[in-house]
Amino acid sequence: MKAYRIKEVKNFMGRLLGTEAFDAFLLAEASITTYNTFIIDGHMEKAFYTGDVNDEAVLPPYEFSEWKNIRPLCFDLIKGKRTPVGFKFILHLKPELIEQILTEGNADVTLSDIKAFVLNIKYDGSTLTCVTATAFHSFLPDKTPDRLWDNFITHFLTEREILFEEG
Repeated sequence: MKAYRIKEVKNFMGRLLGTEAFDAFLLAEASITTYNTFIIDGHMEKAFYTGDVNDEAVLPPYEFSEWKNIRPLCFDLIKGKRTPVGFKFILHLKPELIEQILTEGNADVTLSDIKAFVLNIKYDGSTLTCVTATAFHSFLPDKTPDRLWDNFITHFLTEREILFEEG
């Protein structure tokens, strides 16, 4: 687990909400506080996709909503002249990218061992932080996945010209 304090909030938010930079993620949960607090549960509601006589019952491929589909809604809630009081986004990397990271890192674990590579993004009205986490299906003494995930995010932020301090 690693914490990153984002130095340029406006730049980060522009990339998060205004570009495809974070579209490799799924949204597990969001909380946005402006004039109200808006809570978004990112779990896909599979019942929505079944039961209609005109429906081919094509279920979504992921447990959570893709960030690219929720991003415009979050942007609409945050945009405006006033700065949000705060927000929190819990993002999970798409499973196929987790597998790619594990393979490229020559890890002795597989995708079946990893529940999620998580990126927690939190803004408290003045400071924006990103914290990495790894969720496992069961205890693993091998910390290689954590290191690979932290290295990935460090590279990810740097590649997108997002300035940060590790904390």
